[in-house]
Amino acid sequence: MSMLAFFNDQNEEARLEALKSYDILDTAEEKDFDELTALASAICQTPIAFISLIDDRRQWFKSSKGIAEKETPIEQSFCAHTITSDNDIVIVEDASKDERFAANSMIQAENGITFYAGIPLINKDGFVLGSFCVIDQNKRHLTEEQTNALKIIAKQVVDKLELRRSAIELVKIHQELIDSNLFIQRFVSMAAHDIKNPMSSILLTAQLLKARLEKLQDKSCEDLIDRNINATKRLITMLDGMLAYSKSPGLLSTQKHPVNFLAFLKDVISTINIPDNFSIILPIENETLNISTIALQQILINLLTNAIRYNDKDRGLIQIRFRQDARHYFFEVEDNGVGIAKEYHEQIFSSNFTLHITDRENKKGTGIGLATVKELIRALKGTITVQSAIGNGTIFRFNLPITD
Repeated sequence: MSMLAFFNDQNEEARLEALKSYDILDTAEEKDFDELTALASAICQTPIAFISLIDDRRQWFKSSKGIAEKETPIEQSFCAHTITSDNDIVIVEDASKDERFAANSMIQAENGITFYAGIPLINKDGFVLGSFCVIDQNKRHLTEEQTNALKIIAKQVVDKLELRRSAIELVKIHQELIDSNLFIQRFVSMAAHDIKNPMSSILLTAQLLKARLEKLQDKSCEDLIDRNINATKRLITMLDGMLAYSKSPGLLSTQKHPVNFLAFLKDVISTINIPDNFSIILPIENETLNISTIALQQILINLLTNAIRYNDKDRGLIQIRFRQDARHYFFEVEDNGVGIAKEYHEQIFSSNFTLHITDRENKKGTGIGLATVKELIRALKGTITVQSAIGNGTIFRFNLPITD
């Protein structure tokens, strides 16, 4: 393949992405690489040796001996021809007599290049990242032993590059584990807070049941008992889900269940203490969703609870909207509460950030809820936004993918 055809090839984009994954371009000198170029120069008895990495516009030298430049344009690059070659080594004993390089300014210059030998640096995925080269201003012939040694050193260069990429991936995985642990802590903290609602329902129902039984048993007691049982079942289901996700956070995005959305919403609302002066308007359409129910439950409980807590109107109103397209579920939770100033629309999703205002019961927020809501939605590969103004209520909009 010609050099021009190579760099216009559709696979070139993938090669550049592979090169980028090593995060090595424009980095400082490193002793491990410098020792390899010095060794190649000594073995081949050439004054110049370098490790060349080639992107879409230049060849950049990670390590070099005998040259001051850090990079040169692709048009002047011998190595650009090396990475397009089908051979495991490219040797040019006299570049002035090679039609590929005869007009190259690096040959025509004083003390220009005459001898060149380059080996493609091919990673484990088959992408050519650059080349390992030795150069002389005089004609030269490499022995078989020198050629073999140069190939071995080039392999060591590739091995060091792979070790570098593995180290980068390990650092990334380590950070993801840290983030995952922090996320679990916030999730459990918020969920434990939300559990207080069904727990309160259980306690209140039990107290009413006890008081009635002390006076006189009647059929209405059966209704109280049913409420107690249902609240307890919801609590157990919630706890089971929390325990499962705390042990394996990946289940949050992989373990989905079909659910009747209106029935699901009514079940969620039943776990919340709704004041008598509040109305909640549900969507008209009744859809079946395939979704992580425990995550959606926590998201909605938090948004609905906040809509109730931070409402200063005589008649509180909450409206839940839903729609979907071929790829996403779209949710809205709108209230007519106190509203949020525009300058805080991003900050409210930050951990431990609070607006320093009190709710209907004169209590301040913890700054955990909305941060965890955003993390839950992010873990499900969705997004959340807020539209609000002081005194005009708030609309939270979030979407979740139907398929990953």
